[in-house]
Amino acid sequence: MTYRSLKLALLGTTLMATSALAEDVTLTIESWRNDDLTLWQDQIIPAFEATHPGIKVQFTPSAPAEYNAVLNSKLDAGSAGDLITCRPFDASLALYEAGHLTDLSSVEAMSNFSDVAKSAWQTDDGSASFCVPMASVIHGFIYNKDAFAELGIEVPTTEDEFFAALDKIRDDGTYVPMAMGTNDQWEAATMGYNNIGPNYWKGEEGRQALIAGEQKLTDEAWTAPYATLARWGEYLGDGYEAQTYPDSQNIFTLGRAAVYPAGSWEISGFNAQADFEMGAFKPPVQNAGDTCYISDHTDIGIGMNAATENPEAAETFLSWVASPEFAEIFGNALPGFFPLSNTPVDLQDPLAKEIVGWRDECESTIRSTYQILSRGTPNLENDTWGASVAAIKGAKSAEELGAELQEGLASWYAPHQ
Repeated sequence: MTYRSLKLALLGTTLMATSALAEDVTLTIESWRNDDLTLWQDQIIPAFEATHPGIKVQFTPSAPAEYNAVLNSKLDAGSAGDLITCRPFDASLALYEAGHLTDLSSVEAMSNFSDVAKSAWQTDDGSASFCVPMASVIHGFIYNKDAFAELGIEVPTTEDEFFAALDKIRDDGTYVPMAMGTNDQWEAATMGYNNIGPNYWKGEEGRQALIAGEQKLTDEAWTAPYATLARWGEYLGDGYEAQTYPDSQNIFTLGRAAVYPAGSWEISGFNAQADFEMGAFKPPVQNAGDTCYISDHTDIGIGMNAATENPEAAETFLSWVASPEFAEIFGNALPGFFPLSNTPVDLQDPLAKEIVGWRDECESTIRSTYQILSRGTPNLENDTWGASVAAIKGAKSAEELGAELQEGLASWYAPHQ
């Protein structure tokens, strides 16, 4: 080899080594939200990479129904991504307890979230937080503004006003008063019991007391919502017992129903399907002037794979997810999935803006059955589905339902024994 050839070879080796040192770190995100792929590719990732040179991000979702199994097999094989999208409560807690998620309690950006926001991704004692909260969904009622205007109905704020409005809609006969069926069961609990219930058990106060064993499901605060649901049956239209969740969505967006007991995740779909103006109202309180409570349910977070080879880059990304910049992008790209950070987000969608505004007026809580209380058998969440359906159909009294649920919970949960 000539001197010139050797010099060129050495120069090439040096350039390659320098290039390797400067190579970008690539972070991979595991998620079940495959419907969000375009949002991540077109908006979220470019926004992050623009201000964080040296870190590249890939969003690699799985099908929602397969996510848990796919993720667990990848984690066991050591092939999972650096960042793990977190379902709320027990599924993610199990990953943390198995050593798959990193404790993020010391990450400064976690101070951007309230205790309620963090509760879905913490140990039971709150000592460790293992996912950055991304978004929640809020419950209430979406209504057809045209129908209300035609019938001269004011937006109800109390239960008496709520049922008076439903009476007026039913008596007129043009619209089904409320679009909800009981065929799929979960709606009766999610958009029924856990929608109106927090006003009875006073949100977090009651939920925490139930977990602690200081309140029981036979207490009036927990049975009274079933008595109220028993009044719903006469407003749900003929054949509601066989009506599926998609049926209810269609009945409302086609303009055939005036009110829809809702989760805010419906906003994007309803915007695309309905050709009338919509509004929203929060769960009515029992008496004018009462403190209002809303189910502001933690839905999605993101954590760090404990086995990542890029912990510093992963923490940088998670800190950015906790920032106002991410919250604004996410909240406006997916109206109805509300950022959980303490910094207010300027939402553009009018319906989303209306619903998220309830946070300033009401106390926030989460669905009563989702933390701790559904780990045993019988499962309280699933039993609440059946109880809510039974209440609406008038199959059992509120007191009977409370007694059955309490017996089931007490059979395995020590604080209730």
